[in-house]
Amino acid sequence: MKRWKKALGRMSADLVLVAGAAAVAVGAGLIYLPAGLITGGALAMAGAVLSAMGRREEP
Repeated sequence: MKRWKKALGRMSADLVLVAGAAAVAVGAGLIYLPAGLITGGALAMAGAVLSAMGRREEP
């Protein structure tokens, strides 16, 4: 159980980022489907860049 809490603690920012991006993409998709797909793709790319920038080299 402690391992789960540690893992969720480390990934909490990433989980919030993904949930927010999904909410924005779904909202745009409810208005106009192609806009939702484009928004989802753009947010996925932005999330990948942020994730790569935030990665640290561990010894």
